[in-house]
Amino acid sequence: MYKMLTARERVRVPPSKFGTDMDTAIKQSLQDQVESKLDPDIGVFLAVTEIMNVSEGEILPEDGAVHYTAEFKVLTYVPEVNEVVLGEVVDITAFGAFTRIGPLDALIHVSQVMDDKVSYNEKTPMLVGKKNAQKLQQGSIVRARIASVSLGKGGRSKIALTMRQPCMGALDWIDKDRRKVTKKE
Repeated sequence: MYKMLTARERVRVPPSKFGTDMDTAIKQSLQDQVESKLDPDIGVFLAVTEIMNVSEGEILPEDGAVHYTAEFKVLTYVPEVNEVVLGEVVDITAFGAFTRIGPLDALIHVSQVMDDKVSYNEKTPMLVGKKNAQKLQQGSIVRARIASVSLGKGGRSKIALTMRQPCMGALDWIDKDRRKVTKKE
């Protein structure tokens, strides 16, 4: 889920930015410092959008930079259990499909791809349903539900997805199913 948060952070503005407008220099330094970082409790910091309050600057011994405490608004992304997400399959392996959801990658384990026995085709690579012949390959856009989340704990992030629910799966599967229902009516 994407969220706008207000945060407070100590920011270091290096001497190379002293000729720049102070607000611009602080925003650029904050962007360099926090954007694309992962905090296990908050999520991924995507973009610093606004600087609200800035303390008086302080120069520390043996550091030519000026240090400020800044309060700012930041756009973040944190995946939540049971959230329905759209993602793009970026890699297929024998054990599942790695799927990019926003700024993070998640795994759809082979057991969670579909309600059919799934085989792995190593040559193409793709996952194929035995009975329904549905295919999942790199580049497929999927709708999935987040089953579990573990962000940054132990140095690694793990996000598990499932598509074994109604209206979930590759968008082309969903569209094909929708057309079948429309024809029956």
